[in-house]
Amino acid sequence: MNEVTAGATTRALSRIRLHLARSKEFPEGSARHGYEFIAPLDDEGHIDAEAWKDLRPACTVTRFWANEAPEHGRLVHRAGGVGGSSWVFDYEEDASDDDETGYRFGDHAFVPGEYVSLRDEDGDMHTFTVFSVVPA
Repeated sequence: MNEVTAGATTRALSRIRLHLARSKEFPEGSARHGYEFIAPLDDEGHIDAEAWKDLRPACTVTRFWANEAPEHGRLVHRAGGVGGSSWVFDYEEDASDDDETGYRFGDHAFVPGEYVSLRDEDGDMHTFTVFSVVPA
């Protein structure tokens, strides 16, 4: 298991799986549409930005979208956005037009059953439920 010392505590990486929540297009939600990403979480389930700095290479994301080929990228923390910074799923390091931005990811607890939103590369906002959080 990957771990980092942050202050007096040890932070382990978590594997977080998001499934598309109920929407007009998917009234029951969809387990075939979502993301699985790796991030360090604090004791309340929030992404630990300080621990992330030391663990960047391990913080990956896979986007799965029905019958489309999975996309692989990285979880990136960027300046700007709501609250002065934002968490982004970055699929191509040299391009930003494919990035997907988490809406207030820094404020949300990644705990099963909670809801989070992401803006996709086309600018559309989608809501997801946190399906699972397990050690990476």
